[in-house]
Amino acid sequence: MNTLKKIATSALKTGATGLFLINVAWAGIPIEHWTQPSGAQVYLVQSPAIPMLDVQIDFDAGSRRDPADKAGLASVTASMLSKGVRAGVGPNEPALDENALGEAWADLGASFMAHAGNDRLSLMLRTLTYPDLLGRSVELAARQLAQPAFPAAVWQRERGSLQSALKEANTRPATLAGRAFAQAVYGQHPYGYEMTEGTLANIEVTDMSALYGRVMAPCRAKVTLVGAINRAQADTLVQQLLSRLADDKPSAAAACAPLPAVAEVQALASAVEQRIAFESAQAHVLIGQPGYRRDDPDHFALTVGNYILGGGGFVSRLTHEVREKRGLSYSVYSGFAPGQHAGAFSLGLQTRPDQADEAVRVAREVVAEFVANGPTQAELQAAKDNLVGGFPLLIDSNRKLLGNVANIAWNNLPLNYLDTWTAQVSKVTLADIKSAFARKLQPDRMVTVVLGGTPASR
Repeated sequence: MNTLKKIATSALKTGATGLFLINVAWAGIPIEHWTQPSGAQVYLVQSPAIPMLDVQIDFDAGSRRDPADKAGLASVTASMLSKGVRAGVGPNEPALDENALGEAWADLGASFMAHAGNDRLSLMLRTLTYPDLLGRSVELAARQLAQPAFPAAVWQRERGSLQSALKEANTRPATLAGRAFAQAVYGQHPYGYEMTEGTLANIEVTDMSALYGRVMAPCRAKVTLVGAINRAQADTLVQQLLSRLADDKPSAAAACAPLPAVAEVQALASAVEQRIAFESAQAHVLIGQPGYRRDDPDHFALTVGNYILGGGGFVSRLTHEVREKRGLSYSVYSGFAPGQHAGAFSLGLQTRPDQADEAVRVAREVVAEFVANGPTQAELQAAKDNLVGGFPLLIDSNRKLLGNVANIAWNNLPLNYLDTWTAQVSKVTLADIKSAFARKLQPDRMVTVVLGGTPASR
């Protein structure tokens, strides 16, 4: 490995931890935002401390757009992006199989990854900004972004591996409990879809190519950059990254037509309880319901309130009542998962099968009491102190900052969102929390799943 490559690899492994924080700990985080002529939206934070750049490109191609009979399509499409690229137009752009592509990135000391969540398909580039490396990294990323090979033979191999992994996962109680919970909470909404051996068998490389053709276009991209480049450099770089996507589209108007709307998650009409027999040492308990969308104005009140209820670990009320007072579980948690639609509120714990009924009763009572009466002033102040005190850890590396700025971009949050985050937390009141939880949670209409050591549902 040559000296430059060693430097690149070492720098990438450090993750730039702490270096960005030095520059912003006592100042705001300036986020520059503009829209390119192609329609691509760009968000930039300049971080010149080290010669590194992190880029995230987000598209509305998450699992919420999977067909029900092909659940998992977005996820496997993202994973197949690293399995090779097609040949380019010139003699210097031969096709690359997965091994050659991996070696090309290793030679650059850079990385390019893809991941699909519920709402978006994200592609992430990390590279040093030395001129002889940056240009080559961007060019290779542009090829991988726009010219994935989706090789059928590799997909057959990958599908076999995934089927084996699914079979193994289906032996785990946590998998089965989570699946039952998601289906009960989300009903027919795509948030409740889960890749199974059956849906996996229905997915072909033609489906991946079709998904790509429908949603991958510059006008649909939200691009976030954090690193040692200025605005002019960032604008040119994004154009280069997305240029081949534009070349693949014969009609810009068709490529940018609105995507079909996805229905909202429906509220639960009544309580649902499932008891699932399973031979296990511990009973797995999940309780919850649809929560809220990420753009909901109650977000900060719910964030602070949930920290008190079950998100604060050993200092939460659920931990105090379920673990400390009664010894029913080693750990218990609660949380919201807001997205483009109402992600679930969930409460989870594991307990001895003979204690499952009592654990469920206590957990339900704690939630109901919290929704009815809210937290105490002491609980509220402690939560604020912990959340505000921990805020620097959310942005103490370029990669963490990238994720936060990409979240701002994806959810159309104010550009000063991070600058005002601690102030928003600090101004939450007891009344805010009580009213927000009363609007969002209905303790008498929640899903309860208990798996393990109990009779099956009748």
